[in-house]
Amino acid sequence: MNDKIVQLKSLIRDVPDFPKEGIIFKDITPLIGDPGGLSLAADLLAEPFGNQGITAVAGMESRGFIFGPLVAERLKAGFIPVRKPGKLPAETVREEYALEYGTDSLEMHRDAVGPGSKVLIVDDLIATGGTAEATVKMIRSVGAEVVGVAFLIELGFLEGRAKLGGLNVRSLIVY
Repeated sequence: MNDKIVQLKSLIRDVPDFPKEGIIFKDITPLIGDPGGLSLAADLLAEPFGNQGITAVAGMESRGFIFGPLVAERLKAGFIPVRKPGKLPAETVREEYALEYGTDSLEMHRDAVGPGSKVLIVDDLIATGGTAEATVKMIRSVGAEVVGVAFLIELGFLEGRAKLGGLNVRSLIVY
């Protein structure tokens, strides 16, 4: 394992039994609280996409709002906030996705991107892949191209990347 990834992993804390018993939560707050770690994570998330002509980076509420703008800045691209319903002021597109028990939805401004836009989706973690898949569908629904999807952490045993079939999916750390 590369030294940079080892450095990032050392800044992620395991919190047992959160949010419920039997779950080991991967807490990134030590990483985002460390200026060097935060910068390194943003650099490594952006690096594989540097020559892809990215025009916008989409980040999902809420931790995608931490990494997305940093990656967008490095790629000299704009940032698209993808939010829970009712949080954006202009006309939106919405996509519903399945949860373990029920459904949820995400929205983005309809005019955030369009035909000719090349979008990278960035989030802190992929688990089952529902939020990433919903974001891909929204971006494509307005005619933009999804170039790739980048995550700080992937919970590989949940197989979320399978919902992103055919896309360039990059994860820095896989558990």
